[in-house]
Amino acid sequence: MRYDRPLLDRLTHLLLILGVIVFGLPLWLALTASTHSAGALQSGIAPLWFGGEGLANYWQLLSQPIAGLGVSALRLLANSLVMALGIAIGKIAISLLAAYAIVFFRFPCRTLCFWLIFVTLMLPVEVRIVPTYGVVARFGLIDTYAGMILPLIASATATFLLRQSFMSLPQELFEAARLDGAGPLRFLKDFVLPLSKTNLAALFVIMFLYGWNQYLWPLLAANSPEHATAVISLKNLVQSTDTLPPWQLATAMAVMTVLPPVAVIIAMQRFFVRGLTDTEK
Repeated sequence: MRYDRPLLDRLTHLLLILGVIVFGLPLWLALTASTHSAGALQSGIAPLWFGGEGLANYWQLLSQPIAGLGVSALRLLANSLVMALGIAIGKIAISLLAAYAIVFFRFPCRTLCFWLIFVTLMLPVEVRIVPTYGVVARFGLIDTYAGMILPLIASATATFLLRQSFMSLPQELFEAARLDGAGPLRFLKDFVLPLSKTNLAALFVIMFLYGWNQYLWPLLAANSPEHATAVISLKNLVQSTDTLPPWQLATAMAVMTVLPPVAVIIAMQRFFVRGLTDTEK
């Protein structure tokens, strides 16, 4: 049933348009600025339309080492992609097994184990950053992909969300699979995973964005430009020279840093929405 409220509809659309402008204007300014020359951006007036240096700026970032960093933007984006994929896949794998064990296995202190995992949500990365860095340094994993990924692959949030999803599955399904001779791994592979694919897709998007936008940990764990990520290199790009910052390159790098998360969201939008809203199995 739909109510005919033209004034409310216009107000809603106006708020949506204002929201798009507020969130989209910085991206538009970065996109247009990345197509101008350095001299055009030193005037103090942000260009609102495209210039003629876009291809040259992007090609310079992708094909040549960035001054002060020693690596190209392509290497930085590849590092970010490896880290984001490693964190997303690792978080889902560990959380999947943990939630599966908590829901479908009967063992002592099962509820206590879940709440101990859940309590870790109260400990942000900043609180445990010093002991985490000490452990990673002791194992010799500083400035490696493993050191950048492994400390971040445990996720209480993903475990909680998957637990809630698994609890919506009928217990009779597990009993029927057991009567048919299906073991725990087969039940996980043939029943739980197919029924939870939309939830896993939604979690993948969330965890990929979490890994891609990491700043503090890769700033500490990656000491060399060969393992630096695109996000932490934006600041270094602006401060890499003693002259005026190359804003045309900085804005082009910002645009390229935004594109992979946007591509993941667009590609998995349908699964992402279904995974967050579909509760029927």
